[in-house]
Amino acid sequence: MSEEERQIQGIREAFEQEFERFAALNLDGMALSDAEARLQELRELRIRQTGKRSAIAGAMKLIGRVAPHERSAFGQLVQSVEKLIAGTIDAAEILLSDHISAARTELERLDVTLPGRRPRTGHLHPITILRQRIEDIFVAMGYAIEDDREIETDYYNFDALNIPEAHPARESQDTFYTTKGFALRSQTSTVQIRAMERRGVPIRILAPGRVFRRDTPDMTHTPMFHQLEGLCVDKGITMGHLKGTVTEWLKRMYGPDTVTRFRPSYFPFTEPSAEFDFSCFKCAGTGVFESERCRPCKGSGWIELGGSGMVHPNVLRSCGVDPTVYSGFAFGFGLERMTALMYNIDDIRHMFENDVRFLEQFR
Repeated sequence: MSEEERQIQGIREAFEQEFERFAALNLDGMALSDAEARLQELRELRIRQTGKRSAIAGAMKLIGRVAPHERSAFGQLVQSVEKLIAGTIDAAEILLSDHISAARTELERLDVTLPGRRPRTGHLHPITILRQRIEDIFVAMGYAIEDDREIETDYYNFDALNIPEAHPARESQDTFYTTKGFALRSQTSTVQIRAMERRGVPIRILAPGRVFRRDTPDMTHTPMFHQLEGLCVDKGITMGHLKGTVTEWLKRMYGPDTVTRFRPSYFPFTEPSAEFDFSCFKCAGTGVFESERCRPCKGSGWIELGGSGMVHPNVLRSCGVDPTVYSGFAFGFGLERMTALMYNIDDIRHMFENDVRFLEQFR
């Protein structure tokens, strides 16, 4: 046996010795992680035994140095050893891959006869629940729902609403200004102006939406909150129509025995103006619930809700409406306070903190 043939025989014996631990593998009960580790080791063995820097690759280079009359036999010997090594590794890889595939299938197997798990469904936020109830009532009364941009110009946020230059609401300590002449809207009354400009009169709309004011967050105030405003403009509209509309809405909301009252007030965009209250839905206006002082109305029997009034002639003129021909009323209130009263929430900040423990109560 030539030196070269002894070298090839040594390569074969070295491989068989290194492969012994793979040949002796017992796949029965082998964990998936162990099988994956063995498969990786087997692939590394292939690189060592048949790669470009392997002993068999070096033997291939010897073929050209062997005497011509021995070259064919020597080349066949080298190729047979290379084929043996590759075939042995291939067979072991197939066994390991099949075992891994079966283990993964078993791990991911589903018993389709088991009862399924019902997915948890979401639900509406308490503010959304209340807003939709109010919207449904007003749509049934012939009102359209309107919304518009939340960043407004000074004109729509103040000038068109008859708020004078020196009014405190225009100061930066009360309003969130973005750039000069633009601010986050501080009331949804801006929607009324744009709606009258776009749709003309007569008009009946309800404008719910977010508004922004520089308030320090506490139990009853947040810098962002929700308002809902109503507007009706037509020929012959009077304060009586305002009272009748608000009263009808609250009766549909809280029951036919609900009573409303209006107290004189001042707002730049309405004249005359009034704040409106309604009899407490908890104690029916008595101030006492279950022999104790009623919590929602604080024992007064009345719940303060919002502001209202007849649309100021200057506001109508700014929208191109002749106040000698048309008149209208408007009213508005905050949804957070009304929601807190309905659900006995003592801190309106809970509504914005996305605490699932709090929100799950309103399913």
